[in-house]
This record gives sequence, C-alpha cells and structure tokens, in this order.
Amino acid sequence: MDLGRILVSQETGSYVIRLEGDVRVILSATLNDYMNTIFKSKDISKIIIDMIETKGVDSTTLGLLAKLAIHSNANFNIRPIVFCPDESLHETLLVMGLDDVFEIISKRKSELENLIELKSKPSHDTAIKQHVLEAHKLLSSINKKNKDEFLDLIAALERE
Repeated sequence: MDLGRILVSQETGSYVIRLEGDVRVILSATLNDYMNTIFKSKDISKIIIDMIETKGVDSTTLGLLAKLAIHSNANFNIRPIVFCPDESLHETLLVMGLDDVFEIISKRKSELENLIELKSKPSHDTAIKQHVLEAHKLLSSINKKNKDEFLDLIAALERE
C-alpha cells in the first residue's frame, strides 16, 4: 500500500480534505487536529472529503470521518460530501453506515485544488489509543452492526 497522506484546502467557508494512499491510524492525530480547526471556524458552508486517490483507510480513520460528519450535521447543519470512486472503498463506507451522515458520490474531482499537505504529527501511544477508542465508539453509534462489530475492541481498549 502507498504511504498515506492528508492534503487540505480552505477557501471562503469550504473545506476540502483529500486522503491519498493508505490512510491509517498513524495519521489520526493529524486528522483529528485539522478537524478541530474546522470545528472552531464560524464560517462553514461546505465540507468535502476527497477519496479519489485513496487506496485504503482503517476503521480509526473512518471513525474520525464519522466524528466530522456527526459534528457538522449537529452544529453547522452541513452534510459533508465524500467523493469516492473506488468500488471497494465505497462499499466499506456503505457497510459502516457512513451514508447516514455523509453524502457519498462515486465520481467527481474536488472543487478546490489549492491543497497543502498536513505533516504527520507524532503521537504518543496514549493519544493514538484515545483516537482509536473514540473513532470506534463513534462508528458504533452509527448502527447496531458496527456496535456489534467493535464491541470487543472497545472493551479491550477501555480495560487498558
């Protein structure tokens, strides 16, 4: 798998997050920090997740994206858009129930192209564990299938 990276763009209330390559837990602190930047903004009109160049994502990344969508729906009345032409990744988004909180589109290039790469932020094991736990709790809150799927993982992380 290609080493993952995250590129972002912001212009007049529109935010784009492009996930490229294989985006895994190692980038969770980086993604979470940028999402917190979005949450602090007062002027949000659109949030786009560009997965056109994404080769793979783990459940922690999906949970963080769910956090972004849930927060955006509740606080800004915005349903983020995900562009995901890869059939396998598209199916994963649907299986995880993310179509309940995102508008998922199979094809389309991002509207904003002035993207800058977010540098991977080093994290301590405790911070990574916290991101993994939070992400899986959020995925579990979307539907019963996810709750059943991640019940043991959540319990194990909470015991540590």
